[in-house]
Amino acid sequence: MTDSDSFHIRSARTSDVAAIKGLVAPLAEQRILMAKETVAYYESLQEFRIAEAHDGKVIGCGALHVMWEDLAEVRTLAASDAWRGKGVGHVLVESLLAAARELGVGRVFCLTFEVDFFKRHGFEVMADQTAVDPVVYSELLRSHDEGVAEFLDLARVKPNTLGNTRMIKTL
Repeated sequence: MTDSDSFHIRSARTSDVAAIKGLVAPLAEQRILMAKETVAYYESLQEFRIAEAHDGKVIGCGALHVMWEDLAEVRTLAASDAWRGKGVGHVLVESLLAAARELGVGRVFCLTFEVDFFKRHGFEVMADQTAVDPVVYSELLRSHDEGVAEFLDLARVKPNTLGNTRMIKTL
């Protein structure tokens, strides 16, 4: 658990799914994040960290999805409007990067419109897709996960990723 003066970070619980959906919904309407079916949030719940205000309100969320032995993705990073600009995203990203290190992941990827935010956390814009070698690429093609398809820049997900920037950080 990570603490700040007015909120803390904890692992997500099943009771948080409605709040996660609520945080994502306005960002999905703006095409900043992709909305998911409720079942997808439950299936990936172990990947999520929650920012919780000291009054118990969920004010932010973020997930770390392991894609391969040395590669994970920060995804579904969101903070409530009232808490944006108050360090919630920063603390969530640092918590997710710490989790990646603990898992032994060497690189963390994100697909984002918030390039400057992620640059402040040491991410760099990916010049090309050589983040994975051809053998790993062919294995990742077998994944049914939409985030993996976005990372690989597959044609079927292009409408979801238009305008986003692929960024990566070596831990």
